[in-house]
Amino acid sequence: MKLYDWLRNSLSNTKRGGRGAHMTWARTSVGHTISRTGVFLKRQIWLWPILAVLLLSVIGLYVRHSIESTIRAGLRSQLETIVELESSMLDSWSRVQSSNAQSLANSLDIRQSVYPLLEAISGGTESPQEEAKKVLHAKLEKSLGPALTAHRYSGYLVADKSKRIVASNRVELIGQQGIPEYDSFLTRALEGASFVSQPYASIVAMKDESGRARTGIPSMAVVAPIRDDSFQVVGVLALRIDPTEEFTRIMQLGRFGDSGETYAVDRTGQLASESRFDEGLALLGLILDEDTAQSILNLRIADPGGDMMRGHRPGQHRRELPLTLAATEVIAGRSGVNVDGYRDYRGVQVVGAWKWLEGNDVGVITEVDYAEAFRPLTILRRVYWGLFALLAASAAAIFVFTILLARSRREAQRAVIEAQQVGQYKLEQKLGSGGMGVVYKAHHAMLRRPTAVKMLDVDKVTPSALERFEREVQITSQLNNPSTVAIYDYGRTPEGVFYYAMEYLDGIDLQSLVERYGPQPVPRVIHILQQVCGSLYEAHSLGLVHRDIKPANIMLNRRGGQPDVVKVLDFGLVKALDEQKQAGLTQHASLTGTPLYMSPEAIQLPNSVDARSDLYAVGAVGYFLLTGVPVFEADNVVDLCQKHVATPPSPLSERTRTPVPSALEAALLACLEKSRAKRPQTARDLAMLISRCTEAGQWSLEDADAWWGKHERQRSSLLGGDSRNDRLSTHTTSHRQDVTIDHPK
Repeated sequence: MKLYDWLRNSLSNTKRGGRGAHMTWARTSVGHTISRTGVFLKRQIWLWPILAVLLLSVIGLYVRHSIESTIRAGLRSQLETIVELESSMLDSWSRVQSSNAQSLANSLDIRQSVYPLLEAISGGTESPQEEAKKVLHAKLEKSLGPALTAHRYSGYLVADKSKRIVASNRVELIGQQGIPEYDSFLTRALEGASFVSQPYASIVAMKDESGRARTGIPSMAVVAPIRDDSFQVVGVLALRIDPTEEFTRIMQLGRFGDSGETYAVDRTGQLASESRFDEGLALLGLILDEDTAQSILNLRIADPGGDMMRGHRPGQHRRELPLTLAATEVIAGRSGVNVDGYRDYRGVQVVGAWKWLEGNDVGVITEVDYAEAFRPLTILRRVYWGLFALLAASAAAIFVFTILLARSRREAQRAVIEAQQVGQYKLEQKLGSGGMGVVYKAHHAMLRRPTAVKMLDVDKVTPSALERFEREVQITSQLNNPSTVAIYDYGRTPEGVFYYAMEYLDGIDLQSLVERYGPQPVPRVIHILQQVCGSLYEAHSLGLVHRDIKPANIMLNRRGGQPDVVKVLDFGLVKALDEQKQAGLTQHASLTGTPLYMSPEAIQLPNSVDARSDLYAVGAVGYFLLTGVPVFEADNVVDLCQKHVATPPSPLSERTRTPVPSALEAALLACLEKSRAKRPQTARDLAMLISRCTEAGQWSLEDADAWWGKHERQRSSLLGGDSRNDRLSTHTTSHRQDVTIDHPK
């Protein structure tokens, strides 16, 4: 894509009033701010704490991620281990209990005591007389007695195939049939299985921990089928187990830390073991606030929707709330683990693992509070944010210190300027300002010689600006041609004010000359252009390209008693063709110069400019001097650049009423060729072409003296002052109308 196409798409049209010769895109607020900010940031020491903060952020995020991943992996393994261990212990205990019950149910003494009771009912005969039943019950209890005592069974019952209870240590149960609490485990036992039932609430009055008799006491039963001689199931033996003893102790082994617990849940979602938070659950209103109240069989494992420990209260009845994630999964028969966090039955964020035990018809869930599980990460996060805040505060403090230091330095530099003393030079008055600096008229304290002192703007003292400033001085000081401004001195004050001193020029630049006095006569234009060519030829011979030839950078002066002495100014954009180290001072692939006088190659391939690019600008300057208008005019930079690249210039004769010699017109149009190969190849070649014009040499000293005398007198009479003090123009070596645009990559 060509540069002007890119410019058309990326730049908004910039319309300016007045004549086209004043058009400039340079120093727009956005571009100026961006470049100033970029250079400013390169120097500031407060960048390092900011970089440290950013680096710490990256490292902290990485460390946190790594530690969190490690904690999650370890926590997952721990939860899975606990739930597997608890399940194995519960399964082992259940097998032992089932084996004990099966041995008793099939022992000879038990069968001899039970068969008569079962046969009497199954045969349809009348029940034995009370005395006979007492004998049978006594014999059965005698047979079961040692086992009940040894295994701490708190009761028993015997049921026939119709689930009718034919014998029990609780007389009120004998003869009852179809009891819902017993139905599930009796059915399963009649199918031939020996197992430990899930906890259930007792239907007979039993003493609780306070010694008060009541129903609903949590109970479990180890159940085994009773078989006849042909190994057919004829009844069921069920032995009562107190779940608050071994079963609860097994679940309590899964408690770890301050909040870790392992509990059982039945198929309905009820808590089937004791919670370690019973006291807190009473305060939350989840169980009765009584001394004997227990969470086992009295708490539904539901998700309240928020942390009740922090004051949340659900807006629904607990029976209407959904089960917790763990309860939902385990009741569905799925084993799993979650370390991302979910709410438990208190609404507290927890992590957990779960497993369903088909043999016991319960699910085992292990959980621990999320805050406790990730406490190391929380501590790390606090330390990290503490360091982050410390570094941020340091960056802010250094930033403030830098601003204050820069402000005091600028104030000191301004004080130097206000004191009208820079090094050995006494400042007299400000002459003008340009792209990088300000120019003052001054005189040397010892020599008393009038001097122009150029200083860097105190707001622009950056490494790149200083380097460019020094480069301008060094390059210009290498040039000795009388038409090149002379450099006297260079230095820096203790306050950091950078300056250089050059010859003081009391004249007028060509831009102002044409604006004030109109197009210039042909002989005078030839006289001016020949001197410009002389200055450029020396620079080109040293491998230097000016890159910013334009009317504002060429001054016409009285020097050494001679009128119309030309001085070429502002070599600040000069390109050193033979020094690669200079390449970085002008941005890579950037457009540098003034659009009105820029060659096509400077627009399309800025890094390829050479001496012939300056000659294009010389031709444009000559065109402007003769016609009073630039070669091309446009409403915006994009269109202007496009014209330089693709549009042939109009002949001078079409744009001026004054006849222009054909030889001079041909020489200037040759300079404005799009192809460098068709232009004059050196500044000396151009000077020779111009010298062949008939009018060459016709601008005499008398003509020049007459012009200067006339206009100085006019200037003096208009201003009422001395003509030397009220100059025709000010000395500004950097009054630049330039544009710097990065090329698309």
